[in-house]
Amino acid sequence: MAGKSKDRRGNVVRNASTRPKSFYPVLVVIAVVGASILAYVASRKPEAAAPTPLKVDAATAGPAQGYLIGNPNAPVTILEFADFECPACGRFATITEPDVRKRIIETGLANLTFYDFPLPQHLNSQSASNAAACADDQGKFWPMHDQLFASQDQWSTQATDNPKPMFMSYAGRIGLDVGKFESCYDARTHQKRIEANFAEGERHKVNSTPTFVIGSQSYANAMSYDELKAAVDSAARK
Repeated sequence: MAGKSKDRRGNVVRNASTRPKSFYPVLVVIAVVGASILAYVASRKPEAAAPTPLKVDAATAGPAQGYLIGNPNAPVTILEFADFECPACGRFATITEPDVRKRIIETGLANLTFYDFPLPQHLNSQSASNAAACADDQGKFWPMHDQLFASQDQWSTQATDNPKPMFMSYAGRIGLDVGKFESCYDARTHQKRIEANFAEGERHKVNSTPTFVIGSQSYANAMSYDELKAAVDSAARK
């Protein structure tokens, strides 16, 4: 019997040479795939470690530097403390804020200053703040702000543990010098600014996002356009 022999008890056994012809090609494929994986892992650039949740001493964090939109001399100031990964912040930014900008900010009734307040459970939020700050270096904080909130589902903690490729694509989309943006992002050039803005929120006793400070009054959680307009009118009267 070709390719077979008998053991001492007379049982037929299959010799190694009788393995199916497809056996060795399968081994070759496995070896090639394995080598490809090893080569990819070896050549892959290490990702920067995710920022740890902020623990900032408000007394030593330095002056906050938010992002202003509108007339600096407007009669009412709106401070917004927000987390780029916060769903309620995203809803406000995409649904309510366009009306706020058009009917309140652009008409000069108030100005608005955005402050980063990345919550600890949102692991990619600091990275998003980093991306927005680097966009600000090229005069495009607000276009990046809008892009980040409009695309939360693409880069949030639930979507990925490496949001940088998405941020890079947004940088190109809004017309940034992508090389300069990446250098700024990788160096975390504006980490101190993010920390100072977070500390400003703590000084205002912010514990949820978004929180708005309009005039001297604080409003926790997202506001509708009518609620925000009423708050602006009230602050203007005072």
